[in-house]
Amino acid sequence: MSRNLSYRHRNINGIVLLDKPHGVSSNDLLQKVKQLFRAKKAGHTGVLDQLATGMLPICLGEATKFSQHLLDADKRYSVTAKLGERTDTYDATGQVISTSPIPVVLNQAMLDQTLAQFYGKIYQVPPMFSTIKYKGRPLYEYARKGIEVPRKARPIHIYDLQLLYWDHINIELEIHCSKGTYIRTIVNDLGEFLGCGAHVTRLRRLAVAHYPTARMVTLQMLQETIDMSQEPDAPLAQLDTLLLPIDSALSYLPAIQLPPIIAARVRLGQTVIVDSCWQQGLVRMCIADTLRFFGIGEITEPGRLKPRRLIAIAEECI
Repeated sequence: MSRNLSYRHRNINGIVLLDKPHGVSSNDLLQKVKQLFRAKKAGHTGVLDQLATGMLPICLGEATKFSQHLLDADKRYSVTAKLGERTDTYDATGQVISTSPIPVVLNQAMLDQTLAQFYGKIYQVPPMFSTIKYKGRPLYEYARKGIEVPRKARPIHIYDLQLLYWDHINIELEIHCSKGTYIRTIVNDLGEFLGCGAHVTRLRRLAVAHYPTARMVTLQMLQETIDMSQEPDAPLAQLDTLLLPIDSALSYLPAIQLPPIIAARVRLGQTVIVDSCWQQGLVRMCIADTLRFFGIGEITEPGRLKPRRLIAIAEECI
């Protein structure tokens, strides 16, 4: 039986890499993780379809201020598709709307040639079953009523696309892509190019940005961590060890270390002078003595640092 923790919320900051299970919505998982950690604030970094599994970074506390950086990050997916059937949702959760015979001449060379059309920068029309808004309402609301609305093609980038398996009916791909890419649409478009239709039967997100798969945890692991603890306060302490630091979402940015007195001025919103070797762009700001991260700044011109996004930290840490 799971332990019933107090519902009093607390200020807890960090990122948990959840391994999303099949058939559960991203928002439901977010609420469960928030409750387990007793966090005052929580947010995920992009919705995964209910059919999908895999990496779902969840930001707690001050980490939510930087969730956009993970939303904008590259993603990696493993996807299995079935050829010969097209569905209204582009995956196995939808209704089959057409069936076509798979070309008997389809071979490895034809597949490779077709997949090559998806490499690089391409334009993709998002599916009707998506959370993109049209006139203030998500597209899926229109789709459920059988209403088709115009959607603009959006630029995406496919960095890598590997054919892992093919048995003439099922095909497995691994895709490294930019933000905003709908894997369901890639599969649907692949089926259209082949002339037989296709839909997703399995989808797993392998990675977000640089985060390692090995750091993922399941909801069951979080619950078991609580259940196995013997002391009243031990569950939360053990859960907190699973959190990644806030600035792990920003590791692609260079880090600038500021003396405590300069960091204090930046935290007041002041622009400060730094070494002229720092060129224009965003930076992670840390306090030199402790290497504690306290926000994002921007070098607006060589040698000038302006705060852009700060986190709340205790005064004794300065």
